[in-house]
Amino acid sequence: MPQVVLKVGDDISTDQIYPGRFMATVLPSETPQFAFADFEFNERLKSGQVPHGSIIVANNNFGCGSSREQAASCLKGYELTIIAKGFARIFLQNSCNLGLRTIICPTLEASEGDEVEVGATEVVNKTTGKSSPITPLPKARQAIIDAGGLIAYTRQRVLQKHGRA
Repeated sequence: MPQVVLKVGDDISTDQIYPGRFMATVLPSETPQFAFADFEFNERLKSGQVPHGSIIVANNNFGCGSSREQAASCLKGYELTIIAKGFARIFLQNSCNLGLRTIICPTLEASEGDEVEVGATEVVNKTTGKSSPITPLPKARQAIIDAGGLIAYTRQRVLQKHGRA
């Protein structure tokens, strides 16, 4: 069962997620090492203490600030799921394009260490027993995330069109 490994508040900026001093690093294979570089959580990530599929819970406006794609790619590198009450528009689009699992859940209450289950329409906090409805993404955006990102989605569509899928 996935666990909440980090809980953050409102207005977590892309500079907190991926500090600007690392902007010269753009390869998705290299960006994860700088996720939350100015916080203790970075050491937990780099040392392998955070299993893939773990969950970050945030309040409103997660990913605000600059349009840097690395803020989404560094989290995608650890296959994290981000559940927030709300996302900044550009961060959400970058996340979809990269296949980062993002869930909008305005009423979720969860703490670090809680076990949560993400269903199609709700998030259930198994630790507290409370469930919270998900605000679904548009179907086209969800299809891109489910495919693993915009490139994978486009590849699937092209192959389907030419009868190779």
